[in-house]
Amino acid sequence: MREEYKPIVVSIVGNTVLGVVKIIIGFLYSSIALISDGIHSFSDTLTSIIGLIGVKISKKPPDSSHPFGHSRFEPLFAFFMGELLLIVAYEIAKDSLERIILGTRIKVTPLMVGVAVLSILVKEGMSRYTLAVGKKMNNQILIADAYHHRSDVLSTIAVLFGFGLEKVGISSGDALAGFVVALFIGKVAVEVILENVHYLTGRAPSYEVYRRIEDIAKSVPGVLGVHDLRAHYVGNRLHVELHIEVPPEMTLKEAHDISEEVKKKIEELPEVEVAFVHVDIKGVTS
Repeated sequence: MREEYKPIVVSIVGNTVLGVVKIIIGFLYSSIALISDGIHSFSDTLTSIIGLIGVKISKKPPDSSHPFGHSRFEPLFAFFMGELLLIVAYEIAKDSLERIILGTRIKVTPLMVGVAVLSILVKEGMSRYTLAVGKKMNNQILIADAYHHRSDVLSTIAVLFGFGLEKVGISSGDALAGFVVALFIGKVAVEVILENVHYLTGRAPSYEVYRRIEDIAKSVPGVLGVHDLRAHYVGNRLHVELHIEVPPEMTLKEAHDISEEVKKKIEELPEVEVAFVHVDIKGVTS
């Protein structure tokens, strides 16, 4: 199994089990909080399935219809996952407000608290594991999925905090905490959406990345200068185009070999997918 698939499979299995347990205990003890949290876990299962499909599509090799590969599908699916996360935040906020207005109370039992604590520990572990693999492989789907796990941790903490408020006699304590957490989930959702919009719309990299590419090109023996350097994201990887200047006495083969060496070194950067190198003769306008 590919390394990037493992966190998603763990997510699907873990969220499904947690969702079933939360909903069963919620129905047994008439806990709207746990039932809602269980539904939230199932929503994570859905987004993980979408993520798995997205990873498989994005890893497909180039073909006639997508000659530069399918990497742009990765942020596309991550964008939709951000949208789903935003919907979850809205639903939690709406349910919390309704419960505040109705003054809904719940009866807290040790089993309910135990399920909430177990969920927090499991989901935080899943979040850290998925985020570590996502950052290691620069995979936006895994990173988005990790934040989705974290949103479930936050919502379950709100449930646990609400249980505590209910125990001390504060009406709708869990609903108040749930509404606050919904705002945090919404913030994460907006960040995921905006980041992947940048990838999808061909945003240029930072100035530091430009400088690193230029320095790498100039480090190749025979390169006298670099100009017309351009780069933009195609998915979460960069497509780079630049002109290098070589001495006028250099043969065509020597110039070609230098351009290939520049291309090779630039494409060794983890954020670069492909580089297009044009050769100009020093002192001659291209």
